[in-house]
Amino acid sequence: MISILIPVYQEEKALPALLDRLDALEGEHEVLFADGGSTDATVELLRARGYVVLTGAKGRGKQCNLAAAHAKGEVLFFLHADSAVEPNVLAHIQAAVDGGARWGCLTITFDNTRFPYCGGILISNLRAKVGHIVFGDQGMFFTRSLFETVGGFPPLPIMEDYELSLRLKARHIPPVVVKSPIVASVRRFEAGGPWRVGIQMYYLRHLYRKGVSPQVLAQRYRDCR
Repeated sequence: MISILIPVYQEEKALPALLDRLDALEGEHEVLFADGGSTDATVELLRARGYVVLTGAKGRGKQCNLAAAHAKGEVLFFLHADSAVEPNVLAHIQAAVDGGARWGCLTITFDNTRFPYCGGILISNLRAKVGHIVFGDQGMFFTRSLFETVGGFPPLPIMEDYELSLRLKARHIPPVVVKSPIVASVRRFEAGGPWRVGIQMYYLRHLYRKGVSPQVLAQRYRDCR
């Protein structure tokens, strides 16, 4: 069984579309939400639909780890609330795992494919396939055994997905990029301007590699959203 684990925070506007997509999913699975302290109607809406909602400290890495700790599946699939996947996505993930994949992601596209977003699509997929670096909006999945072996997501306020990718790359465990698409939202780019946000995110990763505190980077990330 595949466990679909979704960190949420103030996502009431994204939930209707997300829940429709979850209803359409094929195959055996469970869905767990991990809320980071939403003050809108996120938790109420989810529980009204019968979903399990775990509550804990805010922070995507912490929320993902909380959900993983309660998951029953042998495959953990982390999904962002504003992303869209195909109904048969779980079959693609399971096929990859059955073929030996220990972790991986989906093939990303955006809900706006015009320039400059089309360039981001190309870069993101190449970065995963060639550079072996994956980010959360690409639909990361792991076997439970690997996820537990590496200690899950590091409890950082930012860069938790990047750091986990770096750790797996250091262990020479490459991701498998399955062909099933995931449509990621460009809302944060449109809010701050695609060029400004894109350059800022690249610069933040550069600073992180240079040893700048994740706490400092988290403040800069909030400023660019």
